[in-house]
Amino acid sequence: MIDPRAEYAQRLESRALIIAMQDRLHIRLGNAKLATLLAGAVLAWLSLSQNLFSPWWLLAVVLLYFALVVFHERAVRSRDSAQSSVVFYRQGLERIEDRWAGTGQSGERFLDARHPYTDDLDIFGRGCLFELLSSARMPMGENRLAQWLRSPSALADILERQTLVTMLGEKLDLREHLAIIGGELCAKLDPETLTTWAEADQVLPLGITRWLAIAVAIAVAIALGFLLASRNFLPLLVVLVPAAILRYKLREHARVVLDGVACNADGLVLFSLILKRLEQEDLSSPQLRRFGESLGGKHQHASHLVRRLARIVYWSDARKGFLGHMLDLPFLYTAQVAFAAESWRRHFGSRMRGWIDAAAEMEALLSVAAYSFEHPSDPFPEFDDASDSTSIFDGCDLGHPLIASSLCLRNSVRLDQSARILLVSGSNMSGKSTFLRTVGINTVLALAGAPIRGKSLRLTPFSLGTRIRSSDSLQEGRSNFFTEVLRIRQVFDLAKERPPALFLFDELLEGTNSADRRIGAEGILRGLLARGALGIVTTHDLALTEMGPTLGPVVHNSHFQDYVEEGQMRFDYTLREGVVTQGNAVELMRLIGLEV
Repeated sequence: MIDPRAEYAQRLESRALIIAMQDRLHIRLGNAKLATLLAGAVLAWLSLSQNLFSPWWLLAVVLLYFALVVFHERAVRSRDSAQSSVVFYRQGLERIEDRWAGTGQSGERFLDARHPYTDDLDIFGRGCLFELLSSARMPMGENRLAQWLRSPSALADILERQTLVTMLGEKLDLREHLAIIGGELCAKLDPETLTTWAEADQVLPLGITRWLAIAVAIAVAIALGFLLASRNFLPLLVVLVPAAILRYKLREHARVVLDGVACNADGLVLFSLILKRLEQEDLSSPQLRRFGESLGGKHQHASHLVRRLARIVYWSDARKGFLGHMLDLPFLYTAQVAFAAESWRRHFGSRMRGWIDAAAEMEALLSVAAYSFEHPSDPFPEFDDASDSTSIFDGCDLGHPLIASSLCLRNSVRLDQSARILLVSGSNMSGKSTFLRTVGINTVLALAGAPIRGKSLRLTPFSLGTRIRSSDSLQEGRSNFFTEVLRIRQVFDLAKERPPALFLFDELLEGTNSADRRIGAEGILRGLLARGALGIVTTHDLALTEMGPTLGPVVHNSHFQDYVEEGQMRFDYTLREGVVTQGNAVELMRLIGLEV
């Protein structure tokens, strides 16, 4: 087994040495270029003014200078690549050492307050699970990882993903290379817009009209040559007439084709480089080989075709410049570029979605693989492919992955047909909400195909629904209680579907009076039990802990305890059997000086 901390540190040190070496070379080559320019100026004066030797000898100075320029650019690129590698490995060490918050992509664009669990479980946002997991450099990779975290995958996909993550875990060179590409080319592209354009219907005719446009451009070039040779304008005026007519006829269609691309050429270059790296990777296993096969073609690889599209987009961007305007009428520049884009779309557009899907899948897999590699003590969960009657969630020593390892306290929990609901009582700040989030976020990891934070976890597939935090909304005219009820209704709807629901409710119905809370909570839990759901409910209202006899033996009580020591409130955050025997509200008020 490779020690990830030691491996990252060793690679970080070697890349730092490369930076130092290339920095020295950068300075030397810069000085050499300056010296060559000065020497060239002196030699030019001696040759042209003093006639000491033939000016042809100055060509050697020019060649030397351009050779130095080439070597200088290579040195700078090598240094920049090493700097990107340093950032890559430094961020890896920060994740291993629990110093990662605020250093990566937060995924805030995926925030959705109406999602059944992402807001409650801190899936997206600064210091959240997406930032810990994601090392994707392309938006499609981020999208795919976010999709895995937002919705449970099918069991077959989860199991295959676990296998792929294990295989990719130690492919450090691949992950480093993709990080370097992302560092060198920060341009983005919208995969949905690109796919929509690539799969759109044909706008420009590619038959006779295209050949006519090419013939007119050739005729214009010949007429210009004839003009320069004979000073006769007539041939040029004659061919400009059909050029103007074609330009007018094709202008609107050409604009639709080129404006519809709506992507950054640099982003396409970045995409092609990532595809090229994936094409070159030795993917020996059958599961991984299909990624390489999806990027290959009968004659050309995906990376080459995407780079060709990038060149077309560069030409399209140039049409808005001065030279593009100058060439538009005589040579039909805009129409010629639009024909090239239309031809590319006709021949290869249908393959774009597959390329984007392959790149997205691989980037998301590499993100999870990096997390698995950096946390070797975190195991993959085991899944039981079972029916509703045998649903199970059995976690041993589960911890919260967003809490530093040195501070993370762990608890075990088991839900099955004999204990389908766990009622967790305890005082304020005793750890009830963190316990719910620990169970929830490990479920999200498990259903995404990632390792979990714990000693072990065995579960059946679930649809997850939570109500841990909610607040009122002045804009929508909703109270805190009404917001909570809406979320519970959402979880009820999940419980009607398959797979069965796992629900996590914090301080159930805390926004109403104790009598309504008892009646409402009992009805909610009875309905969820009837739908085959399992779940955990926390409360500091001891009246709710008395629902066990009413709902049956499938409801079990556990609690978190606190105590006062040397005038301070203490918590051990350890889950215990039974109902909590004391609260801390009065004692806490006394500790801060209130006379109660």
